[in-house]
Amino acid sequence: MTHLYLIRHGQHIGAVKNIIGDTELSLLGIKQAERLRDRLAATGEIKADVLISSTFKRAKQTAEIIAPALGLPIIFDDEVQEWRDGEAEGMTMEEYRETFGEVDVEEHPFQPVAPGGESWGQFFLRVGTALDRITHQYEGKTIVIVCHGGVVDSSFLYFFGIGALQMPRISFDTRNTSITHWHQHTNEIFSPHPRWHLEKYNDYMHLRDMNSPVPIPWEELSGPTIGADLPAVPLETEDDRTR
Repeated sequence: MTHLYLIRHGQHIGAVKNIIGDTELSLLGIKQAERLRDRLAATGEIKADVLISSTFKRAKQTAEIIAPALGLPIIFDDEVQEWRDGEAEGMTMEEYRETFGEVDVEEHPFQPVAPGGESWGQFFLRVGTALDRITHQYEGKTIVIVCHGGVVDSSFLYFFGIGALQMPRISFDTRNTSITHWHQHTNEIFSPHPRWHLEKYNDYMHLRDMNSPVPIPWEELSGPTIGADLPAVPLETEDDRTR
């Protein structure tokens, strides 16, 4: 069985200062990544075989922070970067609008966001190709990819087989350092081909106690992998109840 965990990076400076492009984690983003590291180290819930990271600064930093909890070296992969901004890189949103105007990606999904950048179609094709390559290369293993909200969102279109010639009519709210877990297995009752299942999306429980005086007792939650397949419990029968 192949397991794929997609982890979004922590909050980055660009999100705080409204800057487009590749920026480092904010102080809050570092703290978020540390919370995730502590959770993973305490629970051991992800038994990863490989750790992959986007080469953008915010993802790279996040991966470097959580890597000790997984005990793995980081494999950096350009193809799981966020939507590439081209000449808009480093601009504020105000500067972007003054320079390029408003780009309606829903109406014009094949128009790059800026010269040298990607269109929606190019971005999804890149991400889908990367997910296909990685899941085949590490088939049967547990894979962790530290990436971006756009990559997590695109995974739904890829695994559900939804067309990507236009922007989807739905939106996601993928939280910083959240965990999205896909797994693939074969159930020959329904199909002889392996199928992907969504185990969980947007799991950011490790951030829920950041402003609480009572921390989540992760050490007490260690043991069997959270979300792992558990042995089936036989249903009580009429005979059982009459014994």
